[in-house]
Amino acid sequence: MNRQADVIVVGAGVAGLKAAQELAAAGRSVIVLEANERVGGRLKRVEVAGYVGDVGGQWVGAGHDVLLGEAKRFGISTYAQYESGQTILQLLGKLVRFTGAVPKMPILSLIELALLQRRWNRDMKTVPADAPWRAPRAKDWDGETLESWIVRNVRAKPAREFARIVSCGAWAAEARQVSYLWFLDALRSAGGLDYLMSVKNGALDAKFKGGMQQIPQRMADELGDCVVLAAPVEKIVQDSNGVRAITAKGEFAARFAIVAAAPGTASRVQYEPHLPAARDGLQQRMPMGAVIKMIVAYNAPFWRAAGLSGQVATDDDTLGIVMDDARDGGPAVLLCFAEGQHAIEMSALGKETRKQKVIASLVRFFGPEAAHPIGYEDNDWLTEPYTHGYVGHMPPGTMTRFGHALREPCGRIHWAGTETATEWAGYIEGGLRSGIRAAREVALRHNE
Repeated sequence: MNRQADVIVVGAGVAGLKAAQELAAAGRSVIVLEANERVGGRLKRVEVAGYVGDVGGQWVGAGHDVLLGEAKRFGISTYAQYESGQTILQLLGKLVRFTGAVPKMPILSLIELALLQRRWNRDMKTVPADAPWRAPRAKDWDGETLESWIVRNVRAKPAREFARIVSCGAWAAEARQVSYLWFLDALRSAGGLDYLMSVKNGALDAKFKGGMQQIPQRMADELGDCVVLAAPVEKIVQDSNGVRAITAKGEFAARFAIVAAAPGTASRVQYEPHLPAARDGLQQRMPMGAVIKMIVAYNAPFWRAAGLSGQVATDDDTLGIVMDDARDGGPAVLLCFAEGQHAIEMSALGKETRKQKVIASLVRFFGPEAAHPIGYEDNDWLTEPYTHGYVGHMPPGTMTRFGHALREPCGRIHWAGTETATEWAGYIEGGLRSGIRAAREVALRHNE
């Protein structure tokens, strides 16, 4: 095990592995320190009834060129997300079915939603990608939650409830938790509302045969012995000559470090000397969204025979989102997500109790055939010791006061992770691009 290199990368998710890849290609020696006994970070593989699935990030969106490029290099092919048939929407206690992109609700609510989308698209275009805290209305927008904005600007109750679904479904954070400015920046970075909620040519366009987690595994295999697992970094010490990372597996030294982790996760590391106040304040104020992902397997995709796509969106149910993942030659699968407050409540339950609650919701959506799964697995991201969720978010007041510290190096420490991306933040693509950016920053400092 090498204990000295040009660069230490903390975290073997896609951001850290991509940074290490880029540095190695540029001739730099690298050590990647990963706290878990697996690589992938927010990507995680499970097996259910002979099905290989992901309980972490899974979809590849149209335009996610770096991710698609990695998959192509490894010979990993995609398959389209199934979307034929009707979508189920639970809103204000009522279940409705609709076809296409327009939800079934009163005409006045649909008009309000159209106006809402136009307003969000207009507002997000005023947010600079590299400095959202400099938006013309940054102070006002960062001074309120998305929830307070919705209450002030949307009158029809069904339209309000549907608007609230957006932040919970996309970032596992409730509208009352996030700053309106952060939301606009996240929406801009995610390609806009149409892209965010679309399947074909949108954020949910496709998935990888064999699962997403195989991509970071293949990246790590290429890097070889420089990837050290089960080595949580407890402390990073830096001076004018370099950095030292103290871990459960001993001490490692380098000229620079890239911390490729969500800000909240990075806050659990000790730093000597102490980080600048802005960076420390940012890490204290960027919690992860609350999410539990479930995989429920059946003998056959009975919902398709009933003319349903398998897609469900709800405003207040144990499950917030459900998606179809039935494939040829394997069991039929429904991917289910508990988010926000529901995830926190489900986290306090045992796995068998969670399973029963999930199945009860699926029966309500799809009928009695949903009561007989042949397999079940879930991953409670709230209890993951080093990851805690899918993506970090900012409450009011954080972006304008501390946002500038998101990518700013702190001495010899640089930062990566999907939260730091200026495009596709929150996606796997954003994580990969952040790794490229951080590696480039460090490479430019080769004389220091």
